[in-house]
Amino acid sequence: MGFLELVEKRESCRSFLRDPVERGKIERCLEAARLAPSACNGQPWRFVVVESEPLKSTLAERAFSGIHKMNAFAKEAPVLVAVVTLPTRAAATFAGLFRRFSYPLIDIGIACEHFVLQAAEEGLGTCWLGWFDDKPVGNLIGLGFREKVHVLLAVGYGKDKRPAAKMRKPLREMSEYR
Repeated sequence: MGFLELVEKRESCRSFLRDPVERGKIERCLEAARLAPSACNGQPWRFVVVESEPLKSTLAERAFSGIHKMNAFAKEAPVLVAVVTLPTRAAATFAGLFRRFSYPLIDIGIACEHFVLQAAEEGLGTCWLGWFDDKPVGNLIGLGFREKVHVLLAVGYGKDKRPAAKMRKPLREMSEYR
């Protein structure tokens, strides 16, 4: 499959089968994330794969309850990946302060996209989740000082195997040449 075909195939999955995900598939997704570029090669991430019970169910219940219940569908996923943002190198930190944005967040975005594209290649469904209760997630996985979970990835086999048509802006509307 070519790259554009892979990108067309990848979509957010919100309905998962309970089937376990083979460790080899998860490890290839992690390897794709590991190879992602980052500012100053800081690699400010750690991917915590949560698949064992009762930890996975406890984490999902605490992450997706209350005001975060709109993402309760993720409780069905057999794997949740907590993407931990780590402190980065001084050069990237100072550049981010100067430019007023976070290079580590850009970096984990790139690494997560590598992960989910590899997952699509493996026949897995994924969903990026940014709306969850991060405090209990951090407590359950044992975050260190200055570490934060900014993203959870729900991973598993999707119930619906047919990708939906993508509704995107036309190319002319989202790009320009000068």
